[in-house]
Amino acid sequence: MNAFLAILGRDLRLSLGSGGIGLPVVFFLLVATLYPFAVGPDGALLAKTGGGVLWVAALLAALLPIDRLIAPDAEAGVLDQYAVRGVGEEMIAAAKITAHWIGFGPPLMLAAIPASAMLRLDGETLAAVELGLLAGTPGLAALGVMVASLTAGLRRGGALAGLLMLPLAIPLIIFGAGSIGDFGGGALRFLAASSLFLVAVAPFAAGAGIRALRE
Repeated sequence: MNAFLAILGRDLRLSLGSGGIGLPVVFFLLVATLYPFAVGPDGALLAKTGGGVLWVAALLAALLPIDRLIAPDAEAGVLDQYAVRGVGEEMIAAAKITAHWIGFGPPLMLAAIPASAMLRLDGETLAAVELGLLAGTPGLAALGVMVASLTAGLRRGGALAGLLMLPLAIPLIIFGAGSIGDFGGGALRFLAASSLFLVAVAPFAAGAGIRALRE
């Protein structure tokens, strides 16, 4: 547990120091700001499509730091130091997933409040978006770390990680956007189940990727 907290704290400090937490929020708000210029001032259209746009923005925001999740530690020998100290790869992955989620999940939930005003979402739609982000962003974080670990040793691994993550995240986007019009219904349950599955599987898949990086 001490090793988990140490890795979590280190990753959060690095994220804060490099602006990794602010960048996803700025990107998220930029999408919400620019989208009305693209589709026009039609309030009904913005209200109908705005929730889905916020989910796409959340996915892209989760992609922004993906090349900094695993590769820098592998290149600097940090992962080797963890191995020497007897820290399991699965624990490393779990700590990085938690740090990644803290770095973009709660901040995006806060940013969704002003974003909803720009997209003219009503209170009920905003509540559905917030509930969906709470259920779905852990899955996006888990997927990001898993894909980052599997592509860290490859040339242009960051670009490849993005290409791999986008199709894998489609179920989360579908159920996340679907939960907006079906407040508390089946789409939200499928979203939570998909996210929970990724959170459960990702530490083992990412741990295998980290282990392969050292071999």
